[in-house]
Amino acid sequence: MSHTGTLILIMAIAVLAPLIAYAVGRWAPVPVAVFEILLGVLIGPDVLDWAEKDQLIDVLSHLGLSMLIFLAGYEIDFGAVRGDTLRRSVWAWLITLGLALGIAFALTGGAADKSFVIGTALTSTALGAVLPILRDSGSLRGRFGTVVMAFGAVGEFGPIIAMAVLLSGRGPGRAGAVLIAFAAVTAAAIFWALRPRPPWFSRIIARTLHSSGQFAVRFVMLLLACMLGLSAAFGLDSLLGAFAAGLLTRLILVGAAPDHSGDILGKVEAMGFGFLVPIFFIVTGIEFDLSALLHGGRPLALVPAFLVLFLLVRGAPALLLAPNDLARRDRAALALYCATCLPLVVAITTIGIDDGTLGTSEGAALVGAAILSVLILPLVALRIRAAGAGERHRAEVSESW
Repeated sequence: MSHTGTLILIMAIAVLAPLIAYAVGRWAPVPVAVFEILLGVLIGPDVLDWAEKDQLIDVLSHLGLSMLIFLAGYEIDFGAVRGDTLRRSVWAWLITLGLALGIAFALTGGAADKSFVIGTALTSTALGAVLPILRDSGSLRGRFGTVVMAFGAVGEFGPIIAMAVLLSGRGPGRAGAVLIAFAAVTAAAIFWALRPRPPWFSRIIARTLHSSGQFAVRFVMLLLACMLGLSAAFGLDSLLGAFAAGLLTRLILVGAAPDHSGDILGKVEAMGFGFLVPIFFIVTGIEFDLSALLHGGRPLALVPAFLVLFLLVRGAPALLLAPNDLARRDRAALALYCATCLPLVVAITTIGIDDGTLGTSEGAALVGAAILSVLILPLVALRIRAAGAGERHRAEVSESW
């Protein structure tokens, strides 16, 4: 099939995936990215062999990954998760990183580059997949939602930083120096973002919001391009620049156009989740090495092994360091949500495979385990919290008698 036909097929899948997710959502909430990957596998070379990749689709896929990480950065509101909860979440992630790297070194026989890829992938949390589930269940605005937001935010921010240090190909000292320099420039940009914008800035946002000018959306895209360029200039992975751009965009829009920031984000999300991000996930499915996985042996055995590692390495530290005011069942649910991962695992394994550090079969096992985590762990967390709510209700009724 020509590249034009492949692009049409990819966009057809992008339309079909949310329809399937909506239908399945009556019984269980499953992120649409799961169906995008699975349908990508279906049209890929190991099943129907309909898709044919080329440079155009590769470029669109990389843009989709950058947009996904940009939106992940925008989601994080560090102002809402400060204090003891943020400190606990940072310590939990640092413990996770230490455990993940130690286990990865043991699994790979001390192969440093491969250990860094696997270890970093084990530390991530799919905050973007967890938030809609919390929102739909009515748990996002309470104390539990704040704690999950804190632990999930660090679970997205931490791996991005770890990628910049561990997967850059530099020595730790030089990588740290480059990262500090990038952080200094980003801090200066944040300082600029926090300054009051001139009155004309807000006025032109309001006037062009629903016109062909679209000043705010174009400004956001310029900011994303600048941060991607900055990360490239420092020799860092573009995902760090995309993430920083998301943080900066939130600060600028909330400060300069608080009444319109939601509308602007909606437009950017429409461009990302409506076009570019689905291409990334579908292409991930097309590149998924299903044949290596289904041939059995080590790759297939690694899928449940990695799923258990997500629980032990990412979930257990969250369980141990969860705030003391959370109920026992809420702490267990927090651990399950923290161990839920997919987008960053896909991104990290993609980088590892492209660099030749990670084999396609091992990447497929990691992504397969991440898909299972999204399918299984949030549902178990919902049931645990629902059972806890039922117990509290019965206790209140018995006390009233």
